[in-house]
Amino acid sequence: RFIIYMFFLRLILILFIFTSIIPLYGCVSSPTYAGDACSIFDEKYFWFKAAKKSSKKWKVPIATLMSVINQESAFKQYAKPPRKKLFGFIPLLTRESSSWGYSQATKGTWKQYKIETGKRLVTRISFRDSVDFVGWYISTANKELGISRKDTYSQYLAYHEGLNGFRKKTYKKKPQLLKTASRVEKQAQTYNRQLSKCMGKLDRNKYILF
Repeated sequence: RFIIYMFFLRLILILFIFTSIIPLYGCVSSPTYAGDACSIFDEKYFWFKAAKKSSKKWKVPIATLMSVINQESAFKQYAKPPRKKLFGFIPLLTRESSSWGYSQATKGTWKQYKIETGKRLVTRISFRDSVDFVGWYISTANKELGISRKDTYSQYLAYHEGLNGFRKKTYKKKPQLLKTASRVEKQAQTYNRQLSKCMGKLDRNKYILF
């Protein structure tokens, strides 16, 4: 009995190490081909699991979630906004905003997300938490602003300008932002076409834990 007990104890330990360390390793580097959703998820399968979970929970297309994150951080875990500049060219210690991580969520909005979802241990440098945040934000914009969850263009404008900014239509005075929103929309359409060809394969990889 002691031998059997030790065997199961070691098995549990191995599974714990596998499920704890491997996901973290997969989130350290950016995907090799950021413009190909199938390639991203082949390389980082745990990202697919997280994106699919967020999509199902918040009813937001995976393609939209991924396109927003791609635009915001280029899938870089520790992405930060540029530093403020003195006289337009001397970099300062302070940055343009408190945005950080995959989703580039600000401290204030991230705090609101934690309060409304009841998630205390989430972090902006976790892809799983970040993709859930983007889903939550888009769902919130849908409820408060009436923007369709599938309208990537308008959702990105609300994501960038904030809910109040979108209400005030501040984006109309920002032609570069409008171009960026169009680019995010087109990327989402591309991701969607790509995923239509590989979703079946990705869904079959259920042997990977959680």
